[in-house]
Amino acid sequence: MGTHNTQQKKEAMLKALEKTLGIVTDACKAVGIARKTYYLWLSKDKDFKAAVDDIANVALDYAESKLHNLITEENPTAIIFYLKTKGKKRGYIERQEIAHDGSIESKLIEWKPADKK
Repeated sequence: MGTHNTQQKKEAMLKALEKTLGIVTDACKAVGIARKTYYLWLSKDKDFKAAVDDIANVALDYAESKLHNLITEENPTAIIFYLKTKGKKRGYIERQEIAHDGSIESKLIEWKPADKK
């Protein structure tokens, strides 16, 4: 494959990754390249890798927007998930404690404001 053709394929791959929200297999099929080729480009071409990383962040932004939509709709699962992942500093954490007898217990740790300890 010539340098010009390779560059065209890389550009097509980036567009395909945008359309598939970063799903590599689907993007490779759309462009007609092997996954191995994609990963070779990713490891050898820093500009290509930077563009792929940017697309991954766009896909993450999209998923986060969907999560926020569910939170706006007052979806309890979405709210709990958000608090468990983003609210840790405020005390919304869950942990597992393993007892010496081999049993496992999950606890939701109650949040307490700093000034009321």
